[in-house]
Amino acid sequence: MPTTGERFERAVSIMSRLRSPGGCPWDREQTFDSIKPYTLEETYEVLEAIDIRDWDELPGELGDLLLQVLFYAEMAKDDGRFSIDEVLDRLVNKLIDRHPHVFGDVKVETSSEVLRNWQSLKALEKEKEREEKRQSDSISSEAISESRESVLAGVSTAMPALMQAYKLSSRAAQVGFDWPDIEGLFEKLKEETQELRQGLEEFPAPGPRPHSQGLAGAGKPIVPEAVRCHLEEEVGDLFFVLVNIARYLSLDPESALRNTNRKFKRRFQCVEEQLRASGRVPQQASPAELESLWQQAKRLEQNGRESE
Repeated sequence: MPTTGERFERAVSIMSRLRSPGGCPWDREQTFDSIKPYTLEETYEVLEAIDIRDWDELPGELGDLLLQVLFYAEMAKDDGRFSIDEVLDRLVNKLIDRHPHVFGDVKVETSSEVLRNWQSLKALEKEKEREEKRQSDSISSEAISESRESVLAGVSTAMPALMQAYKLSSRAAQVGFDWPDIEGLFEKLKEETQELRQGLEEFPAPGPRPHSQGLAGAGKPIVPEAVRCHLEEEVGDLFFVLVNIARYLSLDPESALRNTNRKFKRRFQCVEEQLRASGRVPQQASPAELESLWQQAKRLEQNGRESE
């Protein structure tokens, strides 16, 4: 039986062959930018397998995600930038440096202490990196000053908005900028809801309505740009408060919304199946019938869970 190391080396060598002359034309054409969408897709497929507890599928999905790492590393090697060896070296060094309570003589008792140490060590590493960059003049002194002063520096704007909101508010909470209790969040939610309602007073008559099923844009009210921007801001504020409620409860907002999406899809497809049995589609049912079938699908699901 090959060892774990031998298996990994084989995967690296296969990736190298695919990118080499005489390898796969598609693999050879890829760039960092062209691979990015696949990385995001594979990440979400890993999360999906975890969410539905598909342990048989998860190893394959993790393999697909690992392929993305190997692909990036091989492209970087082709460009003379770095190789998979440097990726592994940085990972190993980070794991050891960030766990002095395991690989050193630091004593901790709880996971909270571990997280505090992790954040402190991470901040020290960032400061060291900034100092090295300043000495090499690779970034401006203004950028260095800004990143040093802000606790929010390093939160990527490329991540999903819910995740970004979670990280931003978590960083702020670490320095004491947080609600004293969850009741404060519910009060904030009420406040933001009221502000959205007030913003709707500016919406053209007869007010927001479901979009027409006709041609794209047909029947939609013409909303002034200033009103649209204001409403977008208020809706964003509502999302931000909800993300903070999730954070306060130690819940992942992305995971919570994915689960709700999955639940909605499951129940709506049950509605479609019931209509299909009578030779119809949702467009041929009244809103009252759709709601009745929805409630029936909900009861069937709840009864199924209770019988398990």
